[in-house]
Amino acid sequence: MTIKTDFKPKEITKKLLKALPERSADILTRRYGLGKSIKRETLESVGRSYGITRERVRQIESSAINSLRKSDAYLDNKAVFVELAGVIKDLGGVVSEERLLNELSSSESMQNHIHFLLVLGNSFIKQKENVNFVHRWYEDKALAEHVQSAIENLHKKLRREELLTQRDIINRLLEELNDVDETYKSEGNALQWLELSKQLSRNQLGDWGKVGSPGIHMRGIRDMAWLVLRRHGSPMHYAEVAKAIEETFGRKANSATCHNELIKDDRFVLVGRGLYALSEWGYTDGLVKDVLKDILVKHGPLSKEELMEMVKRERYVKTNTIMINLQDSNTFGVSEDGKYFVVA
Repeated sequence: MTIKTDFKPKEITKKLLKALPERSADILTRRYGLGKSIKRETLESVGRSYGITRERVRQIESSAINSLRKSDAYLDNKAVFVELAGVIKDLGGVVSEERLLNELSSSESMQNHIHFLLVLGNSFIKQKENVNFVHRWYEDKALAEHVQSAIENLHKKLRREELLTQRDIINRLLEELNDVDETYKSEGNALQWLELSKQLSRNQLGDWGKVGSPGIHMRGIRDMAWLVLRRHGSPMHYAEVAKAIEETFGRKANSATCHNELIKDDRFVLVGRGLYALSEWGYTDGLVKDVLKDILVKHGPLSKEELMEMVKRERYVKTNTIMINLQDSNTFGVSEDGKYFVVA
């Protein structure tokens, strides 16, 4: 649903262009896609048709815009620019060009006219796209700087593979915005500010993280499996993981292939027959015997009951399987008080 305005952009630009000489009006029309063709022409293209250099076209364009800002036609339509300023403020004071134009119209032709009015407006500032941010518009420079700084700080603090829910990343961003007026600090504005970033993004499940994170930019079955298991929150059989990948991402996943991929990735730990968990949950890799040794080395001699409880936190195995491994006298011993230890 688009924001309704009290003015008609095409009618306003038509009135404004009438205040210019014919060539100046034509150059602006072509450069901003305001005529029958909505394609925005380059300086070179316009220059060739007039037999002048691209620099001369740029000069004429700049002079025409400055003339319009000082014209009676501009003053007569001042209310239009006041209304556009209100839209920018309502969208958080700093808004991506794409969102701003889409909020005002779904028509590309109409968007060209709105874009021209934004360029013409004395108080509007456009920052061009760079490595970190998309094209964005604002009036308050201090607000824009605070928002951009907060987003950059948030990005620096995030670990590469860390994923946050939408609520969590909004809260973190708002925590970074200590110097911003409280009237701007809403969840809706924070979400729109996050859209300014080219370094932060969200995946199909709605989680946010760094663009380079495997949880955001998924490169294959392994990354999808990691997200599926993370969302599930507990170990899953590889066949269940494959099915969940198909249901969640609409990608065909063969269960055997999934099994082979998980074995190769240290983010996953085999904790039972075909059961996989995430290593970030505290599970360690290795055979049951290795798990027994690690636990006994770390905690010292333990009773059978204590040992069983700890092993079963690491592996989905039967009690008999654990007991069979403990019978290896070359590796384990049992004291007179019934506690198991690692043989030196």
